[in-house]
Amino acid sequence: MSDKPLISARGLSVGFKVGSSIFNKSILKAVDNVSLDIERGSFFGLVGESGSGKTTLGRAFLKAVPITGGWARYADDEVDLDIGTLSGPALTDYRKRAQLIFQDPYAALSPRMTVRDIIAEPLEVMGLTKTREETDARVREIAAKCRLNLEHLRRFPHAFSGGQRQRISIARALVSRPNFIVADESVAALDVSIQADVLNLLKDIQRDMGLTFLFISHDLSVVAHTCDHLAVMYLGRLVETAPTRQLFKAPRHPYTKALFSAIPSLDPDDRRGGQKLTGEIPSPTNQPPGCKFHTRCPMVIDRCRVEEPSLENPGDGHAVSCHRWRELLEKP
Repeated sequence: MSDKPLISARGLSVGFKVGSSIFNKSILKAVDNVSLDIERGSFFGLVGESGSGKTTLGRAFLKAVPITGGWARYADDEVDLDIGTLSGPALTDYRKRAQLIFQDPYAALSPRMTVRDIIAEPLEVMGLTKTREETDARVREIAAKCRLNLEHLRRFPHAFSGGQRQRISIARALVSRPNFIVADESVAALDVSIQADVLNLLKDIQRDMGLTFLFISHDLSVVAHTCDHLAVMYLGRLVETAPTRQLFKAPRHPYTKALFSAIPSLDPDDRRGGQKLTGEIPSPTNQPPGCKFHTRCPMVIDRCRVEEPSLENPGDGHAVSCHRWRELLEKP
């Protein structure tokens, strides 16, 4: 087995042209100069506020949006692919190896198809099975892994609850036997009790099938339970990345610390106040110079307003993009 990360990116950027006239054209930087590695078999979490670029980064790894700068690679035991240049048969082959679990289990499933047909569709489109019997056998196998009642394969999606629909979506993503899964807010639309069941299912499937997950979420309690490594995004950039326990124990970026302080405590006697962020979020089409977080940062200095910090890794696997992160560690 190769020691290469399954997914690696360096300087990855995704931009979209906005404005309809020749006098009003600008670039919206949804992902801006992101570098990271997702190791094989890991459950890699990606968190940040809405609009931070999490979903766009996940879709860039799936070649679902164009990569406008830098590069991203996928490398398993059989292939080593430059994701940004994939097209034609090479892209079709990559679709077998990398799949997406959508956020909304209600909008993601066609109401006109039975559960069997929904799960079987990737097999038929990609030509992974030759006969209907082989397709049905693969569908039943993956449906059982996703804890779906095999008697329900003839039913339509409207007959199922949100949690059951999400298990159908998971089965559809897994039926091609991929190595890499992007789970985009895949439990956000579910009740809390159902969330736990789906998260445990994903962890069991990861262990049994040896999958690598990119788990996108805004719920820090969910990623703390599920992920072994975590990256924090703000305005299209990575501001911090580390093993999950290490990051929760000692966050090094003011933005990460503010996110963690907003997690509700179960202790009724806990009187600690959250770290309130003030100021305005910059526009993605007109970003300020220097650190992108300086308009809201409680620790801002003049250097932050003019010099953009790089993602600094002091050698302990905990990287942070902040000029003053060492001072932050000394603060309670």
